[in-house]
Amino acid sequence: MRTVVFDLDGTLANTSGDLIAAANACFGDLGLGDQLSPDSDQKTAVRGAKAMLRLGLERAGVPDEDVVNAQYQPLLEYYSQAICAHTYLYDGAMDAIAALTDAGYRVAICTNKPEALAHQLLTALGVGDRFHAMLGADTLAVRKPDPEHFFETVRRAGGDTTMCLLVGDTETDRKTAHAANVPSVLVTFGPAGEDMAALKPAALLDHYGDLSRVVRDLIG
Repeated sequence: MRTVVFDLDGTLANTSGDLIAAANACFGDLGLGDQLSPDSDQKTAVRGAKAMLRLGLERAGVPDEDVVNAQYQPLLEYYSQAICAHTYLYDGAMDAIAALTDAGYRVAICTNKPEALAHQLLTALGVGDRFHAMLGADTLAVRKPDPEHFFETVRRAGGDTTMCLLVGDTETDRKTAHAANVPSVLVTFGPAGEDMAALKPAALLDHYGDLSRVVRDLIG
């Protein structure tokens, strides 16, 4: 079975607003006030919780990796309490998923978001039942860019690891696809969209309306 695997944050949905709000809540607890902007810091948000914490602490003039580690779980707690206040699916994403499924493809999610939070978010967005598999950062002992995270996602979706590709939005996704020796499709509408061409993926995706054509061109 041909399989299309998607990243989640910045690929299927813009989650940056809620992630940044959770980070700013942690900075507030530390007496530092809001350090991240939901408009200008989206690139950092899609790189994960610790990246946001590091940037905020650097801006506040108190960089400290111990504080980053100590605030990681509180950030996830804040995030889980308001996981879908500002998050939205990208235009056409679920129509593209439906078109692929109708055409006989398996569709799955491989994300470095913790599995429980990924399930919570997909449920909140009302799309938790639209994918054949979903693996998070802590589902296995490894995570992207380790190719086994990707391959196990394909296997659990009922797919063939020789006929698959990865749709993502970061250098991590590009590295994962390269390590797995599969095509990568990087979206240009995510927070780091203008940086994607330099990563030289197999294809760039400007809108989900083009995805079916791109997939057919790459894996048939």
